[in-house]
Amino acid sequence: MDKLLNTVVLMLEGSEITLEIFFVTLILALPIGMLAALGRLSTIRLLSRTVEFYIWLMRGTPLMLQLLFVYFALPMVGIMLPDITAALLAFSLNYAAYFAEIFRAGIQAIPKGQYEAAQTLGMTPAQTMRRIILPQVIRIVLPPISNETINLVKDTSLIYILAMNDLLRVARTIVQREFDMTPFVIAAVFYLAMTFVLTWGFKKLEAYYGKYEAEG
Repeated sequence: MDKLLNTVVLMLEGSEITLEIFFVTLILALPIGMLAALGRLSTIRLLSRTVEFYIWLMRGTPLMLQLLFVYFALPMVGIMLPDITAALLAFSLNYAAYFAEIFRAGIQAIPKGQYEAAQTLGMTPAQTMRRIILPQVIRIVLPPISNETINLVKDTSLIYILAMNDLLRVARTIVQREFDMTPFVIAAVFYLAMTFVLTWGFKKLEAYYGKYEAEG
């Protein structure tokens, strides 16, 4: 029992890195993704094409490759980043690209008549986006955002390649030291618990916005 308790304690310490990567990535990637979506829809051709290239690059290459590039290639040109910063940079840029496409699809799903109606009422484009469009976009994008967020939980395990003591690396270290597969089972339980909480939270949000729409 003491051995199991010690294992759980060690893995809880490892989960701190996992959770830090998850939450900071989410906090950074969501607003960057929204800005990228607006840039992608911009009538300024250079801006739209630049954002389109960024999204294509991030979605078209593996996240692991992006992690390795940031971690190993940037120091070659004199850009030295701490391990956690390098990981957060790669994760945030990668997930922002996916969120950008989700937000773009959500914005384009809104009928053009609503933009015209808002313009008739004298609203500025910023007011139209904030008061009319975004509340509807949130309802539309919640399911795909939920899926990507759950994927993010699992993708945090990729920081293992950067030799950071995240949940998975701690589990493997214990397994190699003690020849006991229990840490892998505990790690699976940790990941399942995190995805369960996220799934529950997003279902609540979807129900809230669905009720909001019905009342509207």
